[in-house]
Order: sequence, then C-alpha cells, then structure tokens
Amino acid sequence: MGAGSTQKGPRKDMLHLDYISCLLTILSTILIGKRLWYGWIIAALNSLVICVIGVQTAQYGFLPGNLLCIVLYAHNLSNWRPGIQKQADPVPSLNDNREAAEESIS
Repeated sequence: MGAGSTQKGPRKDMLHLDYISCLLTILSTILIGKRLWYGWIIAALNSLVICVIGVQTAQYGFLPGNLLCIVLYAHNLSNWRPGIQKQADPVPSLNDNREAAEESIS
C-alpha cells in the first residue's frame, strides 16, 4: 500500500469500542433491572464510549443524545441512592417511633 492509499475496513490499532458498548449496554440493563444502583454508572460509561465512537467516526449526532443520557443517569442515581441509605439503616426510624410513643404516653 502506498502513502496515498486509503485502508478499507477497521483499523488494526483501534479498540473494538462497538463490542465494548454492546457488553456495557447488556450489563447495565441487567443491573438496573435488578434494581442495583451501579447499573446507572455503567450506563453512563457506555454513553461515554458511544461519544468516543461518535467523535472517532465523525458522527457527531451521537453526542447530544448521549450527553443528555449521562445527565439523566446521574439524576436517576441520585434518586436511587437515598432510598438505599434509608433501607440500610432502619434503626433510627424505630427509635423515632419509640420516642414518639413514649411522648404520647406521658
């Protein structure tokens, strides 16, 4: 191949980001379906991978949608995290109920 020729097909030195994105999509969908909060983090990583693919292939239409998805994933993650913390620490709510019951008795 000469200096002016173009190479057809995928570059050998490029990672297969499309396969990585496919695996991240499947993994994040399974984790979110199981109500695991870190599925949102994996989904955000996948959106970053898709943004990289969009830049490398000059398909800039991928960028706005995936950047919006990252914002939505961050919002969903922040909504899920407080619920997890409340479920993990039920003792203070029991103490609050006991104190309220003692006050109503006295």
